[in-house]
Amino acid sequence: MSQVDLESISLLEIPKISDPDGRGNLSVIEKDVLPFTIKRVYYLYDVPSDSSRGGHAHKELKQFIIALSGSFDVVLDNGSARRSFTLNRPNKGLLIPSGVWRELENFSAGSVCLSLVSDYYNEDDYIRDYNEFRSSK
Repeated sequence: MSQVDLESISLLEIPKISDPDGRGNLSVIEKDVLPFTIKRVYYLYDVPSDSSRGGHAHKELKQFIIALSGSFDVVLDNGSARRSFTLNRPNKGLLIPSGVWRELENFSAGSVCLSLVSDYYNEDDYIRDYNEFRSSK
């Protein structure tokens, strides 16, 4: 597995339509927003602030993460460097390529983390041991 340049990863803007009458905003994710077809959608909620989620990498799967409500940090690791992103806007998301270790932490009260992913659940695609992940680089 080749090493991903963490500097090439950034937050992506999700198109936002503001209501002219001040009734709120609407964001839409269609085929031109993500570089993959969405095959699975899941969300995390009621995560205690002192808990972390993730703690794995994927061999093939790509993931787009959005903070629908509240905030949390996503820490990415390519085996030799780490980079952290704070997600706190529902119109910005983080596209995580395959081959990157991810950990989600510092959840605020009431936060909701939405994940849009490129494939169906497949346990064989996960690398859950950090030492194994590092040795694959």
